[in-house]
Amino acid sequence: MSTWPQCAMIYDGTFSGFLTCVAESFRTKEYPFYFLPPGTEQISLYPLREIHTDPALARTVYQALETQVSAAFRRIVTYSFLTCLPQKERHIFDVVYLGFLQALPQDMTDDRLLILERAVHHLTHEAHQYKGFLRFSDYGGVLVGQITPKNRVLPLLRPHFCQRLPNEAFLIHDKTHREGLFYADHKWKLRPVDHLDLDRPDQAELECRALWRRFYNTIAIESRHNPKCRMTHMPKRFWGDMTEFQEDPA
Repeated sequence: MSTWPQCAMIYDGTFSGFLTCVAESFRTKEYPFYFLPPGTEQISLYPLREIHTDPALARTVYQALETQVSAAFRRIVTYSFLTCLPQKERHIFDVVYLGFLQALPQDMTDDRLLILERAVHHLTHEAHQYKGFLRFSDYGGVLVGQITPKNRVLPLLRPHFCQRLPNEAFLIHDKTHREGLFYADHKWKLRPVDHLDLDRPDQAELECRALWRRFYNTIAIESRHNPKCRMTHMPKRFWGDMTEFQEDPA
C-alpha cells in the first residue's frame, strides 16, 4: 500500500488527461483516490487537484509504460481506459503505480490485474461481436451505421472496417459515448458526435432493407425456431440497431 498522501484529481476525461494525472501524481508524490470530470461539485474528503492535460507529458508517460514495464503492460493500460469498468481510472492507476515501482505481481490472478484483464476481455469480445452485428445504411453515397456499445469500441473497430471498406465513405456512430468514426479518401478521424440527425432513407435504401429482412426470414427453419439459442449467439441488446430486427415500414 502506498504511503503517499491521498488526493482527488479533476481532469478532462481523455486518455492524455489521465496520463498527465499519472505524471503529476509521481511528481508531487500524491496518490489519487478519486478521478473526477471537470466541473464536479462533489464534496470530497481529499484535497482536490485540477490537472490540465499536457500532450507532450502524456506521450512521455505512454512511452514509459512500455520502456519501463512492457509492451503488453502498455496495451492493457490503454485498452482498460476504453472499458466500461466502474472507477476504471483508479483501478488502472493502482496497476500503473505498481508497474513503475517494479512491484507488479507476476501472478495474473492477483485481483488488481485480474479486474483489468476481465474488463479488457469484455471490451475486445464486444468489439468482435460488432464486426458481425454492425449494419450500414446508404445515405447519399455515405454508409452510416449506429451502435450502442457498453465499451468504447470504435478504436478497435477502426482497423477492421477501414481495411474492409477502403474505397467507401462511412460513419460509425457510437450513441452511448456520443462519438463517431469518420472515414473517407483513405483517411479516418474519431470525433465527438452529441446527436446525429439522419434524413429519411431514399427508396433504394428502403428496398434494400426490405430485401435483407426477407432474406433473413426466408432462410429461417420454422421447425427449429429456438429464441433462447438465437439470443446466445446474437444477444438481444444488439437487435435494436440491426436491420433484420427492425419493423418493415411497408
